[in-house]
Amino acid sequence: MIHSTAIIDPLAEISPEAEIGPYCVIGPEVTIGARTRLLAHVYMEGKLTVGEDNVFYPYSSCGVTPQDKKYKGEPSETRIGNRNSIREFVTIHRGTQGGGMVTAIGDGNLVMAYVHIAHDVIIHNDAILANGVTFAGHVIVEDYVIIGGLSAIHQFVRLGKHAIIGSYSVIKQDVLPYSTTASDHEVHVYGANRIGLERRGFQPDQIEPLQNAFRLLTRSGLNTTQAVAKIEEELPQTAEVVDLLEFIRASRHGVIK
Repeated sequence: MIHSTAIIDPLAEISPEAEIGPYCVIGPEVTIGARTRLLAHVYMEGKLTVGEDNVFYPYSSCGVTPQDKKYKGEPSETRIGNRNSIREFVTIHRGTQGGGMVTAIGDGNLVMAYVHIAHDVIIHNDAILANGVTFAGHVIVEDYVIIGGLSAIHQFVRLGKHAIIGSYSVIKQDVLPYSTTASDHEVHVYGANRIGLERRGFQPDQIEPLQNAFRLLTRSGLNTTQAVAKIEEELPQTAEVVDLLEFIRASRHGVIK
């Protein structure tokens, strides 16, 4: 169950029921439980205990030195429970002296691609961490928390059980248990991409109608239907303005204004 290309320190403790795939690297203080699978190119080091029935996908790394300048090589550790799915390019860093010396993940968690779990983070059970979620150090994640993709969690924050956090959220305070929590996402149009269009050879008689169209769409106080009608009535119907109007009409989810 160990691929011939895997590099495993003789002091590592690996269950005979575990599966170690191609090009995995495992350090001397690593313990891996039964039926845990390292599919390929998985890197594990430090004092690291991994339980049973976990799956580590390619290019994930676990137990590595924390990104904390206060860390001076103290013998901290990483603990991972059972039935976790650790997807591609996940990074999990071991604990530090200032955080209890341990980073820990419980049971039944889904950790999607590119998640970063920093030093001294404690994740309990049955959490879902979507792609690109990033934890600073010392975060506590209670049971059944769901975090939407590309969210950032500030250090020392606690996420209460059964909470769901919307995608792209920046979390700087504790999240209430059982809550639906999300950052506000205010996105606005600020006019035509004048500089980009000029660089691509668009002339003033092409850019100005677009700029005026955007003013009607975003600053006139008209709703989109009214603004479109106004653009048709008052502005030259250049190819670019027609493209803009056709895009608006074809939109199925509404357009950002």
